[in-house]
Amino acid sequence: MSDSVARHARISGVVQGVFFRASAQRQARQLGVVGWVRNMADGRVELYAEGPRLAVDQFMAWAAQGPAHAVVRAIDQNAVEAEGTYDDFAVRR
Repeated sequence: MSDSVARHARISGVVQGVFFRASAQRQARQLGVVGWVRNMADGRVELYAEGPRLAVDQFMAWAAQGPAHAVVRAIDQNAVEAEGTYDDFAVRR
């Protein structure tokens, strides 16, 4: 994926126990974004998203809102080097 971009993000607020990870996986797959999402011990959600720029931008815009029952208070995201090693979007435990 030479034209891929990637973002690493940590999302805070009411983001655990509201199906954030499953919803992120569904959204990423719809957009053609690969990577992973997981809960963090401090109550945040962490994710890595990689794919075409427009798709990643759309996914990150979704992540800034989250699913229906989430309350996203902040999203700390950084552009990172695309790894090019993923072929799906996984929920990590």
